[in-house]
Amino acid sequence: MLGQYVAWAAVAAVLLYLIVIYNGLVTIKNGVLRAWSNIDVLLKQRHDEVPKLVEVCKAYMQFERETLERVMQARAGATLARTQGNVAAVGSAESALSASVGRIVATVEAYPELRANQSIQQLLSRITSLENQIADRRELYNEYVTLFNIRIERFPDVAVARAFGFQARQMLSFGAAETADVDVRALFRS
Repeated sequence: MLGQYVAWAAVAAVLLYLIVIYNGLVTIKNGVLRAWSNIDVLLKQRHDEVPKLVEVCKAYMQFERETLERVMQARAGATLARTQGNVAAVGSAESALSASVGRIVATVEAYPELRANQSIQQLLSRITSLENQIADRRELYNEYVTLFNIRIERFPDVAVARAFGFQARQMLSFGAAETADVDVRALFRS
């Protein structure tokens, strides 16, 4: 009789432990999804601001059409990658968009009448703010992904993760162009 109680208590303890592991994995997985959603919201906001910036600049920069067209192409590529949910493609596409926006910023700096335009200053300020928020959210997302990936590889969590189909997540990284110094002269040559 006592042996039966001990056996049932052991089974209940193991079951409870597996439930705790599963719930922990679900919590972290949802943290990853929430962090990605936060990034997605900011990327959408940035993508909404970029066309406004381009439209305001068009009035002043008729001869800089190539720069403006590159920005819009980069934005379209980033939007496509984001809607497909491809984390790696989002990283490279957003890097291209950031580089293109950098070209506009450099161009604005070269034109005093653009620099003085209140609308452009507000849009540039908004985009810069969004860029900073995206960087912060990307860091949070990558922290959750790292924690999640460690948990699903660690014993005994790996057994629960495999049993319930938890898959490793991919870190969000933007290209080297985003972290490199901006070559302003090259921006004006292109």
